[in-house]
Amino acid sequence: MGSVPHAKARPLSGFALGLLFGVALLIAASGAAPAASEPVQTSEWLAVDGAALYLETRGADRAAPVVLWLHGGPGGAARPLFRYFNSDLEQHFVVAYWDQRGAGRSFDPEADPRQLTIARHLADLDAVVEHLRRTFGRDEVVLIGHSWGGALGLLYAHDHPSKVAAFVAVAPVVAPRAGQQAEYDFVLSEATRRGDEDALAQLRELGAPPYDTSAEVLAVGQLTDRYGGVFHQAPNRPWLLLSGLFGGLAAPWEIPRLIRATEVSLDAMYEELIGLDLSQSVPSVDVPVFFLLGRYDRRVDARLAARYLESLRAPSKRVIWFERSAHNVPFEEPDRFDDTVLDAVRSIGIGAEASESSL
Repeated sequence: MGSVPHAKARPLSGFALGLLFGVALLIAASGAAPAASEPVQTSEWLAVDGAALYLETRGADRAAPVVLWLHGGPGGAARPLFRYFNSDLEQHFVVAYWDQRGAGRSFDPEADPRQLTIARHLADLDAVVEHLRRTFGRDEVVLIGHSWGGALGLLYAHDHPSKVAAFVAVAPVVAPRAGQQAEYDFVLSEATRRGDEDALAQLRELGAPPYDTSAEVLAVGQLTDRYGGVFHQAPNRPWLLLSGLFGGLAAPWEIPRLIRATEVSLDAMYEELIGLDLSQSVPSVDVPVFFLLGRYDRRVDARLAARYLESLRAPSKRVIWFERSAHNVPFEEPDRFDDTVLDAVRSIGIGAEASESSL
């Protein structure tokens, strides 16, 4: 074959030389070309003391701060709801969704329900936190706890402050016995005001708290929901269910399992939970704390949480009210919730680099 003649080199124009010089200056100033983000998308089961704990982790950038959701219940694995309503957080954090022992995909119908204790959940939580710290090379994680998850997170932050960068409590359970009485008073007052004879008859049958079983607590909760104390504005539940199923957040055959897990967990832990009082067990924490409360929450009564936060000793603490929400703040005002979480953790210097790079 013949040789290919060399193309004659042309001198660079003044504009091209200036452009190359400018690019060189930018690279030198930054030290290196910006690294591409590495997304995270994993689903796994962690073997922890006889249980397989389901953990799903999502994020646009592996280098972002790590956030771990603590769902409510006990047994109420709200992972599909968190991902449906609040997945925008995955653009700013590495978000881990954990189904607690006895809940969701971690539920084992053959397991001994006597294993479902507060101490067991705290040990499981520590195992999950350690896994996330090792996997992502972090010293600390941000915890977000909803309802029962709020109590679990506060207990954990009290015992392991060096592993928690900040705690965001969302409509947290702080004193179930006092909460039961406040909820009963609310339902009785509303039923009387509205002339709701059906609700009044149910209350007479149930009697005043404290209750002996979780079934009685759930029955009062249904009345609370009727009056806007669980969801201030009720969602379209059939549409929500269909959206979650078709969106791949849950499979149809998982729904009965989710319901059964909640029943088993509540029954197993009810006696221990009713004696919980965080003002006694967690008078202080050595991490920044944010309480996100729904103004209309009467399921655990947000006013109890607000009063508890006033007495709680912490390096920094702040209550943020959601004026159009009841107990389910993340699902009632999802956009504001996501923005509030992002602003809260950035206010204490977490994720500040991501904030600056987006300017």
